[in-house]
Amino acid sequence: MGVFGRNHARVYRELAQQGGAQLAAVYDADPATARAISEKFGVPAVPSLSALKGAVDAVSVAVPTVEHVNVARDLMEAGIDVLIEKPLASTLAEADELIRLAQRTARIVQVGHLERFNPAVRATVPLITRPLFFEVHRLSVFTPRSLDVDVVLDLMIHDLDVVLSFVDSPVKEIRAVGLPILSDKVDIANVRMEFDSGCVANFTASRVSTERVRKLRFFQPHQYISIDYTRQDVMVFSVDPAKVAQVPGELVASPNPGIGIQKPPVTSEEPLRAELRAFLDAVRTRSKPVVTLDDGRRALAVALDVLAAIREHSRRLRLDALAPAPQRNL
Repeated sequence: MGVFGRNHARVYRELAQQGGAQLAAVYDADPATARAISEKFGVPAVPSLSALKGAVDAVSVAVPTVEHVNVARDLMEAGIDVLIEKPLASTLAEADELIRLAQRTARIVQVGHLERFNPAVRATVPLITRPLFFEVHRLSVFTPRSLDVDVVLDLMIHDLDVVLSFVDSPVKEIRAVGLPILSDKVDIANVRMEFDSGCVANFTASRVSTERVRKLRFFQPHQYISIDYTRQDVMVFSVDPAKVAQVPGELVASPNPGIGIQKPPVTSEEPLRAELRAFLDAVRTRSKPVVTLDDGRRALAVALDVLAAIREHSRRLRLDALAPAPQRNL
């Protein structure tokens, strides 16, 4: 289950205490981990995935990405609805298999793109008109977590999913550069993406930074909107008085009389709690999840295209021959 699986268990337990669900069981391939989680949250640990059949209605799949399709397959065929952590799968073929499985078994499947449930992102959705340019930064300090995937599938995919949902246009062109720094996979990447709509997005993701930054900024006609994922706030800068009037929330003093600055109302909430509540609601009502399998596949497809562009850039510059051997013990 790892650290994030423990977080899922914690939030399910909190929701259970509020009458939102019952945390019925946990499973981990490592019996010691399963036992520790069982004791921490006062819930039974089952010895196998098959033991979950008939015991639960829904499960969060928080395992290494390469195991998503195998674990989710067993659960769906046992009649269990699933939330699958991002990235959805290791390959598009696996993503397509998950889509076919969900259709065949009539299971509810939600993909764990957490930032969709960030209150700042949700507050921004009604403000979107015609995005033309994005600047996105997601920087983290180095940890040994998630080194089974590169920074694009580990961190950048959050922002790829959000921008794809904001723009709702096919990707036309991708240019990218990425380097391994402290691992044998890409640890820092920069991407320039152009959409058929004419919108352009720049993404920077790093897991070797000295600071933690989670920001998305975009421009649309007569307006600039800034999202801080961590602080869960939104700032809207408008040069059109009519747009100022359309944005809800408090006015902020502006140094320029021609620019209206506003902070739309944001109700703070842990994104994981909002995500799991939405998943449980979809399970209860048998309704379409907020983040669908198609959404997860789309984000994965673009992330894999980014990685292909990084590989091509490295090949042209012969970066593989120049790169020093990664030093994991720093």
